[in-house]
Amino acid sequence: MATAAAGALGLLWGWLWSERFWLPQNVSWADLEGPGDGYGYPRARHILSVFPLAAGVFSVRLLFERILMRKGWRACQSSWTGMSEKSNAGFAIGGIRTSPQRSLNSVRACRWRFTFYLCIFCYGIRFLWSSPWFWDTRQCWHSYPYQPLTSGLYYYYIMELAFYWSLMFSQFTDIKRKDFLIMFVHHLATIGLITFSYINNMVRVGTLVMCLHDASDFLLEAAKLANYAKYQRLCDTLFVIFSAVFMVTRLGIYPFWILNTTLFESWEIIGPYPSWWLFNGLLLILQVLHVIWSYLIARIAFKALIRGKVSKDDRSDVESSSEEDDVTTNTKSSCGSSSSNGASWVNGHMGGSCWVEE
Repeated sequence: MATAAAGALGLLWGWLWSERFWLPQNVSWADLEGPGDGYGYPRARHILSVFPLAAGVFSVRLLFERILMRKGWRACQSSWTGMSEKSNAGFAIGGIRTSPQRSLNSVRACRWRFTFYLCIFCYGIRFLWSSPWFWDTRQCWHSYPYQPLTSGLYYYYIMELAFYWSLMFSQFTDIKRKDFLIMFVHHLATIGLITFSYINNMVRVGTLVMCLHDASDFLLEAAKLANYAKYQRLCDTLFVIFSAVFMVTRLGIYPFWILNTTLFESWEIIGPYPSWWLFNGLLLILQVLHVIWSYLIARIAFKALIRGKVSKDDRSDVESSSEEDDVTTNTKSSCGSSSSNGASWVNGHMGGSCWVEE
């Protein structure tokens, strides 16, 4: 019995790590065991180092929110106390009554994401600026898969992956939201794509994809912060800039630069193989999502330009908790009106002028 189980596990393991699936023709895992230069070649076991790093990132977030933001809490507490004395309506976000502490948690999380996205984007640009494949995408495939890691590339990949794992952790400790499942799947898909490209040593083109997506994320978080601070004009301006950057990067640069190299240049240089088809299939699905998200974002940006303020988007960006019993169904927020069509997502993390914690 034990022998049969061991044999079944061996067959499953062999199928999971089949060289015919993962690698181009005439390439084996043994060929990638050599040290190469720098950090050697990407190996699946490297992914194990992500988990303690993700826990470290999560701990840094807690430190960032609880210690560095104390002064912000005192200021907000004083401000919200004054507001509550003038009105019996209380403090509301998107029509949901909420406490100052809970609202501050949203601001803290937003500041943390803004800080990380901005830092990782700056690091990515600095790293890619000196990388040959940033200027000539065909370099992503020359000598593939014999492309050894450098320390900069390794840390860039591992930090991105650790951050998304930390977001997975934080979903279970933060206030539970209605879009919990959607965000869980979103983070899981992102982790899967980054991990897949690392094991398959498609890290060069992977860095281009990551940096491209990071280009707009910090702008969205900056717009949210401006909204929380009641700087409506700044919020609207940042959101319109975010919308423009999002559409240029996701509808222009992504298909004509990223997909061009993964579909056509790689076909010409290395040819297709099973995992190549899967990788490009995932990237094409991502492009479909880009189109959907861009449409929804464009609607919000258009309303901002026409009405002079960003209105609530088509995503139900409301936290799900016991405080939902205090919903005021006919209340308009000071930032604009809320949408009523019930769609529950835009880009996995965007909200309108009355954004709530992601």
